[in-house]
Amino acid sequence: MKPKQILLALALLFFSGFTQGYATPNHEGDHTGIEGNHHEHAVDEDHGGHDDHAPHPAAVLPFVLLLGMIATGPLFYEHFWHKRYPLVAILLGTTVVAYYVFALKNTHAPIHALFEYMSFIALVGSLFVVSGGILIEADLQSKPMINVGLLVFGAILANVIGTTGASMLLIRPFIRLNKSRIKPFHIVFFIFIVSNVGGCLTPIGDPPLFLGFLKGVPFFWTLQHAAPYWAFAVMMLSAIFFVLDTRSLRKEHANTEDSQVANSIRISGSHNIVFLGLICGFVFLDPNVIDMPSWAYITYDGGKMSFLREVLMMLTLLIGYRLSSKSALQGNEFTFEPIREVAFLFIGIFATMMPALDLIRGFAQSETGAKLITTDTLYWGTGIFSGILDNAPTYLNFLSAGMGKYGLNIADKADVLLFLSRPEPMLLAISIASVFFGAMSYIGNAPNFMVKSIAEQNGVKMPSFMGYIIRYSLVYLLPVLILTHFLLKLLTGS
Repeated sequence: MKPKQILLALALLFFSGFTQGYATPNHEGDHTGIEGNHHEHAVDEDHGGHDDHAPHPAAVLPFVLLLGMIATGPLFYEHFWHKRYPLVAILLGTTVVAYYVFALKNTHAPIHALFEYMSFIALVGSLFVVSGGILIEADLQSKPMINVGLLVFGAILANVIGTTGASMLLIRPFIRLNKSRIKPFHIVFFIFIVSNVGGCLTPIGDPPLFLGFLKGVPFFWTLQHAAPYWAFAVMMLSAIFFVLDTRSLRKEHANTEDSQVANSIRISGSHNIVFLGLICGFVFLDPNVIDMPSWAYITYDGGKMSFLREVLMMLTLLIGYRLSSKSALQGNEFTFEPIREVAFLFIGIFATMMPALDLIRGFAQSETGAKLITTDTLYWGTGIFSGILDNAPTYLNFLSAGMGKYGLNIADKADVLLFLSRPEPMLLAISIASVFFGAMSYIGNAPNFMVKSIAEQNGVKMPSFMGYIIRYSLVYLLPVLILTHFLLKLLTGS
């Protein structure tokens, strides 16, 4: 085993070492979710009610440092960063975990973070590997309208197989389609539309919405209420992309005008689509939603934490990879480097962001914070933190805060339905913001960083962490988010 693989294994052992002997089931308690990117892990509103102390504000420094190094490493100390980022991520994450366990006497947050990470990496990893065995060869002219059509198709597909599944399936053919004139903005708008905004219509589409579904939000609620905002955002972003791509095509016209194409689409390794379907189906194997045998989950602090689902996903990964068409893998130039990078960086992110999420939740549930809770503040609060933190736990924390304003409990599905019946469109604001703002940075949503890594692997010079935000998110995405907020106020009268 390589040293970096050993580091990852040690970090997981450090996490999991505290999962034995601390469980204190409390079925009567109030459980607020801090949940994995696609699965529910019920926890009490203050991490099980067992820890008496909130983290010190200085505890967010490792998270800030990690984000800062992700932003600056590839620019200013590239050799060190590419060689040492696994060590950096694991050391910073371990520092925060040790602070929680030994200083705060809080083992519950690290345990839930571990399960969240395992759920995250099982889903993302299996979708990445299985989709790598599907080769889509589109022998089409690289034109703005064709590109827009592919992006809109991806936005629709994201609601069927998730933003991660759609992104992993379509990013490589999208790059090949535009290989003669690929620019960073092509990839950025792919992240905007396919990897984020597109998945706003169903719980399958994006992790926050799936967590809401597990909490009691009806399956078709988002489709019924969020469709106008989805259509508006996809249309606006597609229009902006069309203008940028048209300008780019005119500059590169000499390289593309005489190219001959067959106007055909060929798919190799189509049997892997079955494995994609299986992975998406496994997402629903949640012991908190359906009756499952006791051996299929771990009971911890009154909640049921799945592991069977993750095991099935990893088995599908192994079988899918072994049965993948070698020509499809070679055609996709498939390597494990993108998922390796995601695995190491996100174990650090999941660990180091615990204090930030705790501080946000604590403020939102305070008397001062409760007074500030409105539809507008929930939209912008959820959105801003979804852009710089993971959008799934951010969704749950702000949903908990919004319900808490009316004395409702997020762990009670009847209370969730009562919250939906209120005239204020708070849940709609939280849902739209958590999905749309996930595109604001590379770490806002699971597929963003993977799409970036695949693009770089294919020779696209992607912007840095801050370059992505400053040159693209603030310039092109933020105006659409502002207009979406105005549309929300207009259509709901809030």
